[in-house]
Amino acid sequence: MKLCYMSARITIQGTKKSFGDDDVFIIAEIGKNFIQTEDDRSVEEYLENAKVLVDEAKKAGCDAVKFQTHELEDEILNVDIVSPHFKARDRVSWITRNMNATPLEKFWKPLKRHCDEKEIIFFSTPMSRKAARKLEQVGVPFWKVGSGDVQDYATLDFMIETGKPIIISTGMVGLIELDEVVEHITSRGAPLVILYCISQYPAPKEYFNLGTIEHFREKYSNVVIGFSDHSLGCDVTLAAVKLGANVIEKHFSHSRDLWGADHKVSMTPEEMKEMVDAIRCGRHGEIDHASYYGEKEKGLEGARNKFRSYFNKSLMAGANIPKGTIVTKEMIFAMRPKVYAGGLPAEKFHDVVGKRVKRDLKKYDPIIIEVLE
Repeated sequence: MKLCYMSARITIQGTKKSFGDDDVFIIAEIGKNFIQTEDDRSVEEYLENAKVLVDEAKKAGCDAVKFQTHELEDEILNVDIVSPHFKARDRVSWITRNMNATPLEKFWKPLKRHCDEKEIIFFSTPMSRKAARKLEQVGVPFWKVGSGDVQDYATLDFMIETGKPIIISTGMVGLIELDEVVEHITSRGAPLVILYCISQYPAPKEYFNLGTIEHFREKYSNVVIGFSDHSLGCDVTLAAVKLGANVIEKHFSHSRDLWGADHKVSMTPEEMKEMVDAIRCGRHGEIDHASYYGEKEKGLEGARNKFRSYFNKSLMAGANIPKGTIVTKEMIFAMRPKVYAGGLPAEKFHDVVGKRVKRDLKKYDPIIIEVLE
């Protein structure tokens, strides 16, 4: 027998906040928007940019700020690939720049302290298992999994083992894939938030099928349901709240004219405050949601999303593995881009752990069926 949806409530340890309350939890997705120029700047300037954005998010009434954390070693292979959503940089150099801009002691830890002082929750999306380990040293109260990493079980298992709540976005998965992920996470006792998401940058309003939010609420009765919005403006977000989204995530920047991947899909501080005020005052109830509703049980757009091959991951040797070795979790990296990696898809992680390798593998060799006993 299913419990009613209202039973889904997740306490956020170390704070007075929770997911699933009557009050909507609002996240300003700063991401990499502290990078604002094409030329490299100092870590000190990046940190100052990030702090200013944190302050503006607090003034706008947001509950939390979210960043993105990268570690090149176990995230992306050294291949020349440019994502359609940001053609100004190849993926490897863009991720390398972000990693170098955010050292643990000089960026992440001071930024976390600043957020604590401002009484706004800090967290970040780790783009790999190694990035998640770095964030454990910083201290985050919960995890966020980006759309392209929802089937990265190497990283998911690390998160689950911490016992902290996990937020996942659905922009690059289908319904069957999502079912498998939800079962994997919840059966291991991790509290879960699912954000309905369209992974387009920006997302045209006609792409949305907000009936999915109601479908998720009924199907996943012990999970908190929210919405990650990449559209411009706040109409779609307000409609999502009207339909029961308890967690909202929107990109956030000073200006959509700044240089970088996500500024163009971001809300400005003034726009964010307007949206937050509308939600807090209940004005989302006035929005006409019919044009965004679609079909309640329609398949997810993520099953055919054009970014999947760029952002999904394959299984690679995370070290030199001698012939005859039994594979452990730590020996495997889940890395993008799947389109060029050649290894088994990341969701086969548990099928590989415990197998014996038939031949020597070098670090970054693809893990395929033929090398396993």
